[in-house]
Amino acid sequence: MSFAGWSLFAGVLLLSLVLLGTWLGRLPLSSAMVYLALGWVLGPGGLSVLTPDPARHAALLETVSEVALLVSLFAVGLQLGVPFRDRLWRLPLRLAFISMAVMVGLVTLIGVWGLGLPLGAAVLLGAILAPTDPVLASGVQAEPGSHPDRVGFSLAGEGGLNDGAAFPFAMLGLGLLGLHDGPGFSPSHWWLLTLGWATAGGVAIGLAVGALTGQLVVYLRARHGEALGLDVFLGLGLIALSYGLAQFLHASGFLAVFASGLALQRVREHPAVGSKPLGRSTAAAGHSYEIRATHSHHASETMRDSVQLFNGQLEKLVELTLVLLVGAMLPYAQSLKAAWWFVPLVLIVLRPMSALPATLGEQLTRSQRSMISWFGIRGIGSVYYLAFALHHGLDGRVADTLVSLTLWTVATSIVVHGLTARPLMRRYLAQHRS
Repeated sequence: MSFAGWSLFAGVLLLSLVLLGTWLGRLPLSSAMVYLALGWVLGPGGLSVLTPDPARHAALLETVSEVALLVSLFAVGLQLGVPFRDRLWRLPLRLAFISMAVMVGLVTLIGVWGLGLPLGAAVLLGAILAPTDPVLASGVQAEPGSHPDRVGFSLAGEGGLNDGAAFPFAMLGLGLLGLHDGPGFSPSHWWLLTLGWATAGGVAIGLAVGALTGQLVVYLRARHGEALGLDVFLGLGLIALSYGLAQFLHASGFLAVFASGLALQRVREHPAVGSKPLGRSTAAAGHSYEIRATHSHHASETMRDSVQLFNGQLEKLVELTLVLLVGAMLPYAQSLKAAWWFVPLVLIVLRPMSALPATLGEQLTRSQRSMISWFGIRGIGSVYYLAFALHHGLDGRVADTLVSLTLWTVATSIVVHGLTARPLMRRYLAQHRS
């Protein structure tokens, strides 16, 4: 298709979603379910407008899904305003690291004994399917703030953290398959660098970049009236800087981007001596962006709101793009008999089993525990790690098996979790408000 054809297609698609947005919102469907169905229609199973063959276009799919993942991780970090020392962080941390490792182990066992995969391929499959998606789980997440609902906060925090935490296990799987392209694969290298330094270094780099950049921007605006506007560039620049610096230092770029969003959320005002806040007035009531952005009582809040507004819209665009691609890729997924039992096993059995170690000892109600166990939604992270593995040499029967199981798991997750999100969330909120 020519550039003009793609332009026409994109314009009709995006404007149609805008015009039909209110009507679609009334349906008992999530936006991701609509995008998935649309992707199927536009793919080889329908009109063949989109033909994203995972084997042929692995490098492109890896890049697109990586960019989408970075945008979503930064957006989630911006929404989590709970202080780092708050006990609310304990559960998402346990879910992101302990439960994810358990999930990788469980899928590895099933892969070796149930699917007949080599050990490396089974570990790789576990790493692909272990991450949960904070964007697709937005229907069960609470509003941003310093006192969010525990279930929503835990699912968002888990999704923001475990996309980066899965990387060492993906590299372990590739190493066992002989596809590791790093400086030699060895157990000590994996424990110390791929797991230890990548995780701790990524978080530290992201926190430093987000905090220092945010403080500098607020200082220049509130004290000197400089660095105004271009908040779009501020968000994109933070994503690029934290990711690039982390990757350059062999740390986790995903964790760095998530941590930079967390750090920017926590940049606070430093009111000038003798100054007074503007009150509750908004720009429409007489306070322009420039006034609020340069006021020492409102500079950081204005910065965060502007970055969050743009990044939230960009997040919707990357969700549309990636879920469309998933729908269009489904015809390339072989119809394996194993998928009929493997996909339900992952979503219904393995997710609750892996979440159990994280929830033990936590003061959760039965409904909270059930919500956390059920809503382990698979999405962008799984697509990225699948494309990453294919781009790094995974091929043959093993590749076909992993493509099929991954795509059908993600698609099934989008549908079943999308159908259950609203009714279960209404029931949950009714129980906890009564």
